[in-house]
Amino acid sequence: MIKRVNYYQNLEADYSRPGLVPEDLKAKLIAKGEEIVKQMEAELPPIDDEYTLEVIEKENKEWWPTHCEALRQGRGDILTGEYRSDLIYFCQDGPYRGLEQQKEREQHWWALIAQPGVTMCWPIVMFWGEHTFFEWKCVDEETNETIAKGNVTWVRRGNRGGCYLKTEQLTFYRDVFAPDELLKLITTA
Repeated sequence: MIKRVNYYQNLEADYSRPGLVPEDLKAKLIAKGEEIVKQMEAELPPIDDEYTLEVIEKENKEWWPTHCEALRQGRGDILTGEYRSDLIYFCQDGPYRGLEQQKEREQHWWALIAQPGVTMCWPIVMFWGEHTFFEWKCVDEETNETIAKGNVTWVRRGNRGGCYLKTEQLTFYRDVFAPDELLKLITTA
C-alpha cells in the first residue's frame, strides 16, 4: 500500500486544515504575495536553460502559501494580480478569456469562500513544473458543513510568468451568489 504523505512538507505553511498557520506568518505571506505579483513580466518568459521547469516549480511552491492566505483574507487584488492579462479559465460557467469575463462571477466566489465564519482549506496540492493541482473545500466553523468544494489546475510559469491557464470544477452547496455585505469584504485592485 502506498504511504500517504503530507502535501505541505517542505512548504512555508500548511493550509490543509484550519488553525495551522500562525498569525505572524499570515502577515508575512500577504506581504510576500504582494511582492510576487509585482514580478510578473509583460511577456510570458520562455522555459530555457536559465528559467527551467525546476526553477518554475520552486517558485510555484514558494507562491502557493501566499495564494492560500490571500484567499482566506479575501485579497482579490492579490488574487487578480496572479493572473496574466490573457488568462484562459475553463470552468462550468466558462470558458473565460482575459481578466474581465470572469471578474463578476469570481468576485462572488471569493466572497463566499472568504466570508467570516468559513475557512477555506486545501487538503491536497501537487506540483509538476509549471503545473499546480489542488483540491479545496470551505468549512462553516459553526455547523461544520462543507459549503463549497472543488479541484483546480493552474498552469503557472513561476513568478515571472504568472497563471495563464486555469481549469476548475467547483461546487457550491449553500450559496451561489454572495450578498452585498460579503462582496464589500473583498479587496479589489
